[in-house]
Amino acid sequence: MNLLSKFITILMILFAPIVAQANEHQESEGEGKIDVKELVFGHIGDSYSWHIIGDIAIPLPCIVYGQNGLNVFMSSELGHGGHYKEYNGYTIAAEGQPNAGKIVEVSTGERPWDISITKNVLFLLISTGLLLWIFLSISKRYKEDYWRKPTGMQAFLEPIIVMIEKDVIEPCVGKNVEKFSPFLLTVFFFILINNYLGLIPVFGSNLTGNIACTMVLAVFTFLFTNLKAGTKHYWLEMINPEVPTWLKFPVPLMPLIEIIGMFTKPIALCIRLFANMLAGHVMQLVLIGMIFIFAQMSVAAASGVSILSCALVIFMTCLECLVCFIQAYVFTTLSALFIGLAQVEPHHEEH
Repeated sequence: MNLLSKFITILMILFAPIVAQANEHQESEGEGKIDVKELVFGHIGDSYSWHIIGDIAIPLPCIVYGQNGLNVFMSSELGHGGHYKEYNGYTIAAEGQPNAGKIVEVSTGERPWDISITKNVLFLLISTGLLLWIFLSISKRYKEDYWRKPTGMQAFLEPIIVMIEKDVIEPCVGKNVEKFSPFLLTVFFFILINNYLGLIPVFGSNLTGNIACTMVLAVFTFLFTNLKAGTKHYWLEMINPEVPTWLKFPVPLMPLIEIIGMFTKPIALCIRLFANMLAGHVMQLVLIGMIFIFAQMSVAAASGVSILSCALVIFMTCLECLVCFIQAYVFTTLSALFIGLAQVEPHHEEH
């Protein structure tokens, strides 16, 4: 019981920003009502500030190029939490307007060139810096003494690296394992670390639940598969597959299917990772939001639902810890499989 109570206390501390954000929405409504949709999508969506708890938010740099040329300012100049104001001809579009939540020009309502450091961008820089720090420190230890007994983070990560390389990459890629291992291992640990950091509500960002991030990862897999791994026989079989002639002429049915399949593979990678990571976060936020919905009915209803909601949130959090690893593993496995399938060798018939 002591261990369980500590676990529940940690979860309450971690989810405190979400509850505080819900109370903030509740107070802003003025009628004791809470918009669960705004709570959910406001927490998982991108923004120009890093919301910590309550009214506390860290403003981030806004870098835009529009009607007034290049402008650099902090997001606090434009307001926060739906209460936006005008600054130097720019504002943030309110909910229900075109480009809602994005910086727009006040005079035209159009978006300028926007390369601001948003919450997701900052989260990406933090996770990338953490990833570089971990693996550069491990690499330094290997260079100093390769045969030294691994300790600490090196001892923890070495079995995972060996498992991914020997059980996933090598069976799929074959003899070119050293050529593609750096990319595939980087993809695996990048997704893994962002998945687990996304479980911490204090960060308030779900990077792998953002389709822009998963699309970029899928595009890299697409480029490695078709440009770096694809052989001339791979392209030949795609344009002129070994199928009956009536499937290629007069209508190039099979070549068309092969070309479409070349693009559907990275799309499947993108959607799979995005949907799975987004769904878990949405479910947790909805379960928390149910407490405030039933609180509008009666205290008794809120008390009963809160116990069930907290139990389900704990269960979902434990399940998400497993899903985080599975999704990184599946993305890496499918990427390695696509790269391996692109390494087509000439067929030699035995006489």
